[in-house]
Amino acid sequence: MELCSRRSNMEREDDDESVSELLRDRFRLSSISIAEAEAKRNDMEVTEPVMACIADLAFKYTAEQLAKDLELFSQHAGRKSANVEDVILSAHRNEHLATALRSFWDDLKSKEPQSERKRKKPPRKEEKATTSTVHILDV
Repeated sequence: MELCSRRSNMEREDDDESVSELLRDRFRLSSISIAEAEAKRNDMEVTEPVMACIADLAFKYTAEQLAKDLELFSQHAGRKSANVEDVILSAHRNEHLATALRSFWDDLKSKEPQSERKRKKPPRKEEKATTSTVHILDV
């Protein structure tokens, strides 16, 4: 029984490692593709070792810093998962990036049909009582 348990744990670890490697490779390829497109758009030449370095740095930043920031921001807000606001907040060190992310998010929200947007929950009775206005007529 213990031997089977060890094997299944080892198989899970191997599967997790394979998935991590696959994600890292896909991230790296996407980063290189973006770097190539930006270089072409700006009429620049970027060598392959430089692109590989950019891809590795982007992956390290994402895996080490961004993931931790998103986890902390969502925990601070009392949520189990990160949302767009957490991503935008994580860009606070780079105002240009934060502005671009906010603009991108606003564009996405404006294109979303109204019926698909999340509806806000109506306030609870206690909250209604504190925010309601009562008019007293003079008699």
